[in-house]
This record gives sequence, C-alpha cells and structure tokens, in this order.
Amino acid sequence: MKLQRFAISIVTILGLLSAIAQSLRFELESGHTKCIAEDIKSNSMTVGHYSIVNPNEGQPLPESHRVTVKVTSAFGNSYHSTENVQTGQFSFQAVEAGDYMVCFSAIDHQPSLKIPIEFDWRSGVAAKDWSNVAKKGSVDAMEYELKKLADTITSIHEEMFYLREREREMQELNKVTNSRMAWLSFLSLFICLSVAGMQVWHLKSFFEKKKLI
Repeated sequence: MKLQRFAISIVTILGLLSAIAQSLRFELESGHTKCIAEDIKSNSMTVGHYSIVNPNEGQPLPESHRVTVKVTSAFGNSYHSTENVQTGQFSFQAVEAGDYMVCFSAIDHQPSLKIPIEFDWRSGVAAKDWSNVAKKGSVDAMEYELKKLADTITSIHEEMFYLREREREMQELNKVTNSRMAWLSFLSLFICLSVAGMQVWHLKSFFEKKKLI
C-alpha cells in the first residue's frame, strides 16, 4: 500500500514537472505586442528560449518575420532585451519574487501578417539541465530519477512556503481593506444622518416662517 502511494506520488510530481516544462506556441500580429507572465520565487533559476516558426519549410525565413523581446520583473527591472531577432534565449536568477513578464513585439507591416512563435519558458527545478547532470555525475537511471525527484520535492516544498507567505500577505491586506471599508461605512452613515437632520431642520424652519406649524 505504501509502495503504491509512493508510486502515485512520483507520477504526480513528475507530471507536475512536465507541465511546468511545456512549451507554448502562438501567433503575433504585426504592429502588436503580446506579453506572457509567470510568478517566480526569488533566487529561482529561469530559462527561456524563443524562435520564429518558418511558415514555408525548406525556404529561408522572411526578413519581415522578426520580433523584439523584453523581459521585466514586477518592479520594472529589465533582465533581457533584444530587437529584430528571429531566435534567442535568456537565463537569469530571479532576485525579486513576483510576476515576471516576457513581451514580444512585431513591427508594423503592410499588408498585416501573423508571425508564429514557439516559446519555451522553464523556472525552478524545470530549468535545470538534467541531461548534463546525468552525464557529469555518471549515475545510473534510478539514481538519476531519484535526484530529479528530490530536487522536484524541494522545489514544491519551497513553493508551498512561498504560497503560504503570499496567503498571509493577502490576509493582512484583506484585514486592512475591511477595516477601511468599516470606517467608510460609518462615515457614510454619519453624513447621511447629518444631511437628513439638516433637511428636517430646514423644512421645520420653512414651515415656521410660513406659520404652517
């Protein structure tokens, strides 16, 4: 029973790892910009590779098929910037935790055209080159998988602590927001009662002057 649970855990974790390492393919219209964001923990390694897919196999890639790529952090710091390229890659260790954004821009072209782009973005344990690890360490298949699994579990463990910290920050933000909303509600009620009192006083004064009451 324990062995079965362990096997299920391995499959689940490896499935998560493969999901993290999936590549993305999309089309970018000329004269437009498309951005992709990913939440990355601090001190995590991230690697990205992008290339324009040739629409006409066997022929050179058209000169019109070029893009500008920029990678920025949530605080606006630039980690990668290149212009008019057909392929490229970036790699860096995240200093700041938060959403990192990769933006692809294509120059305006007449008539309008769509540029197919293949983008592979890996972060954390998925960014590690496991083939080189296996060659350098001269380990067998089982030890290789166990080491890969250990690093994956460590990454998930760190991710859990990171999410727990983010949850605590969101709870604090909710408390502050609720407190401000309560004070705003009391202030709105006070203003409404004051306005109603002034209206009653004004009507009373008006009727007294007209000697209606």
